[in-house]
Amino acid sequence: MSRSGKALGVAAGLVGVAAAGATARAVQQVKARPGAGDDTPFGSLRSPSLKVVTDDGIDLHVEVDEPDEGHDNGLTIIFVHGFTLSLQCWHFQRAAYRGLVRTVFYDQRSHGESARSDGDNCTIDQLGRDLKRVIETTAPGPVVLVGHSMGGMSVISLAAQFPELFGDKVVGTALIGTTAGGLDAGRILFPMLPLGSLGGRAVGRMVRVLDRGHSLVDRARATGFRLAEIVVGRFAFGEDVPINYSEFVFDMIDDTPFEVVADFYPSFASLDHYDNLSALGRVPCTVIAGTLDKMTGVGHSRKLHSRIPGSELLEVDGAGHMVLMERHDEVNAELDHLFERALAWAQEHAG
Repeated sequence: MSRSGKALGVAAGLVGVAAAGATARAVQQVKARPGAGDDTPFGSLRSPSLKVVTDDGIDLHVEVDEPDEGHDNGLTIIFVHGFTLSLQCWHFQRAAYRGLVRTVFYDQRSHGESARSDGDNCTIDQLGRDLKRVIETTAPGPVVLVGHSMGGMSVISLAAQFPELFGDKVVGTALIGTTAGGLDAGRILFPMLPLGSLGGRAVGRMVRVLDRGHSLVDRARATGFRLAEIVVGRFAFGEDVPINYSEFVFDMIDDTPFEVVADFYPSFASLDHYDNLSALGRVPCTVIAGTLDKMTGVGHSRKLHSRIPGSELLEVDGAGHMVLMERHDEVNAELDHLFERALAWAQEHAG
């Protein structure tokens, strides 16, 4: 199918659902509810689950929030979470957009309620293929992808492997606190240890040693060595946040077995997709970063912005890696703008 033909199909998916009889009405914009989720307990926003089976047979846990009557503009927003987190990390986005647009949340392989993967398939390339299966299974029309940290790497991996989807099925992307390569993987895996002076090989050897004793590491965590508390306290947030924010992130990290942490390490260390970003520039793209992000520093986001033609960059002053929670209203306002751009792009390319 030609590029213009693909764009026509995308726009038809948006405008078709907005038709009233023979007269098409304007495509409805999506605006987040300010402050949504502030008074809602973390983990309480759920929907009936479904399973998406990956190309290597892993069951992914997926939840879909359908739009309320009168709010279906044909668009699906898929949210992709970061390393050692789960779909629950999107609490504030889920609350803000619930009922206003079709949203999809899923746990990446070996995370949350999804099945454990063989270690050999815990790679960023495989996560890109997993995302493709989620799109194929859950999105009948055009899609905007929103990825945080490892979730952003999954979106970038999808673009590198399946560029034909961008401008066809995918009409917009948001990359939050992420990178396409050059990552100091030790900062993600061992931010509580002074590893800055260790080379990649030394960190890799430490990962392999600890992986062999991963059950001991997990028992130590369970008996009071609050590894997650150190990670969150020093690296997740840029400034002081309510204690329940920290506890919520603690729990997600603590629920991730150390074996999973070790399984993904080689893929973080070898990630290099900066030469494979062109597909992302075909459609609206927003890059979001906290200026105090200590895991994937703001420099990574600036580099992504410089390499993705037409992308927009939001730097949230004083926010850290969990900017999606820490400054959720600012992030959601930027997502509103992205969704508006994506809808306009689809309509503009209808002809």
